[in-house]
Amino acid sequence: MIERTVYTEEHEIFRQSVRDFLAKEISPFNAQWEKDQMVSRESWLKLGEAGFLCMQAPERFGGLDIHDFRYNTILTEELGLTGCAGPAVGYPLHNDIVFPYILHYGTEALLEKIVPGCVSGENILAIAMTEPGAGSDLQGMRSTAENKGDYYLLNGSKTFITNGYLCGGVVVAAKTDPTKGAKGISLFYVDANAEGFSKGKPFEKVGLHAQDTCELFFENVKVPKENLLGEEGNGFKYLMTELAQERLVVAIGAIAQAENALQKTVQYVKERSAFGTTVDKFQNTRFKIAELATEVQVGRVFLDRCVELHNDKKLDQATASMAKYWLTDLQYKVAEEGLQLHGGYGYIWEYDIARAWADSRVQRIYAGTNEIMKELIARSVLGK
Repeated sequence: MIERTVYTEEHEIFRQSVRDFLAKEISPFNAQWEKDQMVSRESWLKLGEAGFLCMQAPERFGGLDIHDFRYNTILTEELGLTGCAGPAVGYPLHNDIVFPYILHYGTEALLEKIVPGCVSGENILAIAMTEPGAGSDLQGMRSTAENKGDYYLLNGSKTFITNGYLCGGVVVAAKTDPTKGAKGISLFYVDANAEGFSKGKPFEKVGLHAQDTCELFFENVKVPKENLLGEEGNGFKYLMTELAQERLVVAIGAIAQAENALQKTVQYVKERSAFGTTVDKFQNTRFKIAELATEVQVGRVFLDRCVELHNDKKLDQATASMAKYWLTDLQYKVAEEGLQLHGGYGYIWEYDIARAWADSRVQRIYAGTNEIMKELIARSVLGK
């Protein structure tokens, strides 16, 4: 396999500490969390205590003030390699998808109030963009935030919200001027205890059973002016700025989970006997494994290059979209082929490959469907 040169010795020391932590505090509890339809709050507190939450937060708020994204990548990779897909989605979303909006666009008063809890794990974060009737069409959202002078009055609903049930705060996209389309969208931080804010029950999903995903409802919620993120009307611009990292985070998880699915499949075919020999001796099995191993290696090299670019602030939207679409497609392919190579046992939930297959399907949908990714790539290559 090609040596990974993007990481230093210090990064690998950190990787081992993450791996040890996950083996002790995450993997043993995942089966129970799947039954509970969410991870435990205690796990969030343990992650915070270990220093694995919001590592880029300033030291004055309890963070490590680390701005080397490779550390964030390592945490997301190692989570993916555990095969615990629920935790592998929720924790990175908190760290690398939601928190940057608060850190980059929040007022000092807001930062002082909520960032320490984000770092400690007491305040779990979610982001609310998708609406029941809009899906990937952010400009089609109907949620509104009316400027009332001293506060904004927020009304609307959001759906498919990861970390939604456990969240203590959520970044909400809403229209402050419905007549201006994308230029009328603003972002707000909304406390989960705000009057008029309510949560639906966690959805019973095909996969990601340990990840709490639900609807959120806002009925005349008063949002303090200091909770406006950035400037009014610039929400869509902020979303577009941060989405490259969001899509990269999904891609990081995808290649790690693909590697895990491949590893589980290789292990299984070496042990499974049929027709007087082990399944790994059949030519079809060997060719399938060779194909998957090659594609996973190609995906890993591409992903590492994307991480390198992003760390140098050079990753563009089109390349991030390529990584998200191609690597989530690859993740599903590896899980699908791996399930087939497991035969009937691949369809039994207690086998890891069944979980990997069910968990992989949604990766091609959220953070912008892969069809949307292809449209964004095409615009970059062909123009609008």
